[in-house]
Amino acid sequence: MVLGINNFFDARNKNAKVADFQDLDHLDGVSISAVSANLYDQKRDDLVLFYFRNGANHASLFTKSSVVSENIKWNRKIKSQKIHALLINTRNANALTGSDGYDALKILSLDLSEKLTLKQKQDEEHPKIIHSDSILFACTGTIGEKFPLKKIKNSLPNLVDNIKYNQNKLIWMKSASGIKTTDTKPKLAMSECKIGNTPIKVYGIAKGSGMIFPNMATTLGFLFTDANLSSSILKNILKDSIETTFNAISCDGDTSTNDMVSIFATNKAKNSEVKNFKEEKLKDFKESVHEVLLNLAKRVAADGEGASKFVTVNCIKAKSVADAKKICFSISNSPLVKTALAGEDPNWGRIAMAVGKTEIKVDIKKINISFGPYKIFSKNELAKDYDEQKVTEYMKNESIEITVDLGMGQKSFTSYTMDLTKDYIEINSDYRS
Repeated sequence: MVLGINNFFDARNKNAKVADFQDLDHLDGVSISAVSANLYDQKRDDLVLFYFRNGANHASLFTKSSVVSENIKWNRKIKSQKIHALLINTRNANALTGSDGYDALKILSLDLSEKLTLKQKQDEEHPKIIHSDSILFACTGTIGEKFPLKKIKNSLPNLVDNIKYNQNKLIWMKSASGIKTTDTKPKLAMSECKIGNTPIKVYGIAKGSGMIFPNMATTLGFLFTDANLSSSILKNILKDSIETTFNAISCDGDTSTNDMVSIFATNKAKNSEVKNFKEEKLKDFKESVHEVLLNLAKRVAADGEGASKFVTVNCIKAKSVADAKKICFSISNSPLVKTALAGEDPNWGRIAMAVGKTEIKVDIKKINISFGPYKIFSKNELAKDYDEQKVTEYMKNESIEITVDLGMGQKSFTSYTMDLTKDYIEINSDYRS
């Protein structure tokens, strides 16, 4: 397996380096393989396998789009309590591919399950039969193109042969790089915690750069933990964290057909049994899951196609979380706001416009608008100490924070987005090349 460092980064992100990423190491029960199935004209890893040799409990959340990919349809039908493999391909979304796209997954699941069963016989003292209905699929890439079944099927022997039982930082980076499309760098995160007195690891990878407005971008997120937790508890934890993490980001306001966020628990940590989602000893673990999800979600937003700025949008003192969220995304998805940010123009009037167009009833005399530490608009007029020069200088930062204080309640929401540059147009006008 070649671990060329240059393969981890896109030429558009020349400043990225390995030291920028957390030190994910071995997580017991997770095995990884990443190879090239020649899905791109340029040779690169584009097929990634996560193999759970003893099985893993799991939970997933999928896109709420009414148009979904064939792999989402497949995954929704999986009833197995234990998952043994997650196969991820890039370059092709397997969406709007009809029965051929779904049948391709059937063929791959049968072939991969046979090969993994053989590997069990070779490597395990007590080998298991791996069934096709214990395999999940994730696909990302172009919508509507014929699914490359032959290329992927022909790559399965190499993929299985290259399974690594022991992980390190570079192997995790290799897997995260293998699922990229227009991403400029891999996205990894980790956290460590305890359940009771037992140390627990929570690792995660993600991809996403365009078509980002998850509604559960083309966003894929996968978390792995050695915790001993049931699938139902994992599902509750995932649902509890998703609204303020992956459902709080937007790059361009477009929801993908393939959005998928999953968590897999290998049960290797041998923590004491957890019977209820609300047990106090889960508090630390829940915080770690949220931390990893938020870290990954922010990395997706920061790596938005053509992005030059990472933008945090806060709406505070709203009557409801729903109102705050609607206002945050109205600002985050506004092309006029995003182009002003790209131009480093403190055009706060566009923020006010984005608030108003939501049709949420607000009192203009109570609203405050701030960029970073600078209050700009207050009590229906320009703030008395507003200094355009200082705010203009602030807009040159790579990280920008916008806060809208409605002065109407106690609820709040935060979303994360990026600016809209000429590069976004160039990337998406040339996406299929």
